[in-house]
Amino acid sequence: MAALVILLSPLSPIASAAVAQDWALGGFDPVGYQAEGRAVPGRNDISTTWKGMVWHFATVENRARFEADPRSFSPGLGGFCPVAMAHGRREAGDPRHFVIVGNRVYLLRNGSDQRRFMQDPRAILMEARKVWASR
Repeated sequence: MAALVILLSPLSPIASAAVAQDWALGGFDPVGYQAEGRAVPGRNDISTTWKGMVWHFATVENRARFEADPRSFSPGLGGFCPVAMAHGRREAGDPRHFVIVGNRVYLLRNGSDQRRFMQDPRAILMEARKVWASR
């Protein structure tokens, strides 16, 4: 039995990564950002599919809110980091680092980019949107 465990152990992370590839926001609840002001982990048993991705939710109510208007809860700039985009790079944001501007959630790559963004959100978003529009 020990040999079997040793053989399967290296495969487990690969299998987990393959399953999670289509998870939007790394499994965080998209409604939680606005409703609770923080990154809230979603549950595996409360999910929906939108735009080819599986979106997870902390509550059935959050799922219903999302399904009624998914665009309002999906991250701006397609989830790319506005700071990186403002510098001409399309780099995915980390769902644990975010800001809300107006009613839109933006994901940042890390805490440093989050702080940089907060120094001048308007200018960074203007530059990022130019790059986004040129795609």
